[in-house]
Amino acid sequence: MMWWGWIVLGVIILGAEMFVIDAQFFLVFIGLSAILVGLLNLFGLALPEWGQWMLFAALALISMFTFRKALYSKIKGSAPGFRASIEGDMVLVANELAPGAESRTSHRGTNWTIRNIGGGSIPAGQKARVVKTEGLVLHVSNDPAD
Repeated sequence: MMWWGWIVLGVIILGAEMFVIDAQFFLVFIGLSAILVGLLNLFGLALPEWGQWMLFAALALISMFTFRKALYSKIKGSAPGFRASIEGDMVLVANELAPGAESRTSHRGTNWTIRNIGGGSIPAGQKARVVKTEGLVLHVSNDPAD
């Protein structure tokens, strides 16, 4: 493949990761490997086509296994206050919620169904603690024992 073909391929893959697909940084290393193979061809490393593909695969795999986890956790995982689990969060109950009843609420930018699994009603406007999640349903309670 010509040197510019590798660079175009790399830019397309990088663009897909940045603007279209959240592939958790896998495509970043694949795209950078393609660009590097193109630059090496441009600056005089003449390899047969199979050698270019082997170099591309080796660079992509080595860089992914060596750098991806650390880089991804530095960039994506260090948001202040970020927790993967919703359990323990407090959600606002808009309507009175009797035991076993369901309602809707917004939490972390998403609309959820909430189900009161506590022993008593939760008044409208009060916050309740998320005890567990089941799919898109948050099981909430305002009982201190839960």
